Amino acid sequence: MPATSTPPAFPYTEQDLARFRETQQLAYGCAEQVAAWIEPGVTERQATAKLRRCLVRAGVQDFFHVPFAWFGDRTAFRHFHTPLQFFAGNRKLQEGMPYVLDCAPVVDGYTADIGYGGKVGDNPVWDRLAQDLKVYRELILREVRARRPLNEVYAAVDAQIAAHGYDNRHRVYPGRVIGHQVTRTTARGPAGVNLFGFGVRTLQTLGRELISERLHGRSPLWADGRASRHAPTPGLWAVEPHIGFREVGIKFEELLVVTEDDAYWLDDDLPHVRRWTHTQEATA
Repeated sequence: MPATSTPPAFPYTEQDLARFRETQQLAYGCAEQVAAWIEPGVTERQATAKLRRCLVRAGVQDFFHVPFAWFGDRTAFRHFHTPLQFFAGNRKLQEGMPYVLDCAPVVDGYTADIGYGGKVGDNPVWDRLAQDLKVYRELILREVRARRPLNEVYAAVDAQIAAHGYDNRHRVYPGRVIGHQVTRTTARGPAGVNLFGFGVRTLQTLGRELISERLHGRSPLWADGRASRHAPTPGLWAVEPHIGFREVGIKFEELLVVTEDDAYWLDDDLPHVRRWTHTQEATA
């Protein structure tokens, strides 16, 4: 493996960050609209179709990946053995079931990748996991600010999952990733066309980044292997800690800003953060 070179300079202006933030807000706004509409009897395919329609109406021109929806034990990726199982199916939502919505819209090249967890009716296990997710958001930010290698941050998340008595479910994603870099897409392929669930422009951009980063001993994919044995690369990272307990899984996914000497979440005005704030105020 090539020796890790000097990290690149942070590539975005405040105006760029504002556009990424707008795209992320748009994505979460559509997820919340679907969450308000969703009810028992709705299938995963119906949910992803509605999510896509909402995003396109809001001005989305392309997708980093197609929208996903997982219901019931599929939120914890139970019995997932092939990538095809990530795509929406005919699973119907039932009372008490958890669900996860995941979408990655692109507007004027600015990409967001978000994960929204919810439930229909009562589910005490989901309530506990949803509250505990706050710990992972704080942990990841603290570790990245300390400039720990990405594979070690992954290990710290694993240790916290074990301490909670939960399962690491992001390890089921292709490449076992807990996150990946996000850039402004500049590829010239056809917009709105996807291959294996990923936009053609996404694949062009990701392929170029993989080659470039590997030449410098880095990877745009954040996992627990050798390729992630480097300090966080300046830029934007979509981070998605995904935890599970038995038949219930939940995650958030949002953009983390990493500069040459600091890190912060791009936006705190997000559904899961508001939920934690509401819970904290209610119990104060």
